[in-house]
Amino acid sequence: MKNKASELSVIIKKILPQIESYIETSMSGRGKVLKQELASKLSGDLNLTKWIKEGGINEDNVSGFLKTYLDNSQRMHHPHYIGHQVSSSHLASAVADFISGAINNPMAIYEMGPSSAVIEQTIINWMLQKAGWFVGDSIEDFTQKDGNGSGVLTHGGSIANLTALLAARARIAPEAWDQGNPGDLVVMGSEVAHYSIARAISIIGMGNRNLVSVPTSEMEVLKPEHLENVYRQTIESGKRVMAVVANACATSTGLYDPLDEIGQFCNENELWFHVDGAHGASALVSNKEKHFMKGLQRADSMIWDTHKMLRTSTLCAAVLFKNGNSLANTFQQKGSYLFHDKEKPGFDLMPYTIECTKSGIGTKLFWVLAAEGEKGLSDYIDNQYSITRKFHEMISTHPDFECPYYPEANIICFRYVSGEDGNDYQLALRNELVKQGDFYITSTEIGGVRYLRMTVINALTKEEHISNLLKEIISIAND
Repeated sequence: MKNKASELSVIIKKILPQIESYIETSMSGRGKVLKQELASKLSGDLNLTKWIKEGGINEDNVSGFLKTYLDNSQRMHHPHYIGHQVSSSHLASAVADFISGAINNPMAIYEMGPSSAVIEQTIINWMLQKAGWFVGDSIEDFTQKDGNGSGVLTHGGSIANLTALLAARARIAPEAWDQGNPGDLVVMGSEVAHYSIARAISIIGMGNRNLVSVPTSEMEVLKPEHLENVYRQTIESGKRVMAVVANACATSTGLYDPLDEIGQFCNENELWFHVDGAHGASALVSNKEKHFMKGLQRADSMIWDTHKMLRTSTLCAAVLFKNGNSLANTFQQKGSYLFHDKEKPGFDLMPYTIECTKSGIGTKLFWVLAAEGEKGLSDYIDNQYSITRKFHEMISTHPDFECPYYPEANIICFRYVSGEDGNDYQLALRNELVKQGDFYITSTEIGGVRYLRMTVINALTKEEHISNLLKEIISIAND
């Protein structure tokens, strides 16, 4: 395919009906959710070596390639997709992806992408407003004001968590940027903190062993009554607490840590309080569900993934700070070809982000909001949380299944109890279910006990689909 706009148009017109058919078939619930071939077979079916070595894809042959590609892709818009915490994205987000890919504006420097930079900052202000960390009269007010927070969008929650912990380090040990980490820093957090927290601590150079666990309940909710004891033991051992991390909500269960109580403890002891709200922070958009985020006003930082419950395509996550200076103090670098005196009608984001070349990912959420508005997103969140509770009632009252807790978000864990005991059996049921391809769910362990797990993230998933899921699990068990 030659690099010409006219040929691009021809290709798009050729493949658009295929993509439309793929989406429509998925949304109608027809066909498999997932078909998995051996990687070696799939690479051959896609004819990858030929395309890589010879090129030549064009309007005459692109349809064949795309058919194989789509046939072997996860159908995220299928109502039987109830697996990972990844959105069955609003199709308006695909418009943003297309525009961004076509114009390729790396907007970390304002002059390289003014439109996407302005959209990102407006989106950040909107999210800060939802968090209660924005005092401006308009989210289009970009002036620095006392009481305003700050933030930046990143490619995923892992980078966002890393950025937040770097900011926490900058406050407690500002010399670390030049001199390296002092050896006495630790992070306190839930026993089931997301793995990206432990990764971030290791990436920073503190070492995994410096993640100090706070005990949780049987359902893996942090118990704030243990904070004081863990903190005192940590201090007595000669360590300093760089940050305390809470889940909002836990990846495994969808249950929220008690942010208000944790935040009160952190405020009383002048500790940085970070909320991993990758999934559950979207409750802030809902008047009905935002009570789960009570206590956020006590936090210093938070992350919030839009590609989970705000219906954008992957990846787009925010790292937000209550104090507007926190982000500005995180990175301390110079680059003469980038950071120099110049007239700036806008703002450069590069000094505030790990990513030097940064795409305009804020446009993803903008296009979803532009299509649905705040109320549309609020209604979606309300529906997903509400219908999850209905599904919980269906499952927990079924004689062949049990649920260990009442859901707070849109995540349900459950077990088939009319078969063999043991974790391996539950995992075998899940694996066979996914192998058959009619449903896609995940699995997790809570307190060492293996459960089947689903995330009700598709607005098309209804009671009839869950009823059929239970029937298929029973059928697999009986076989």
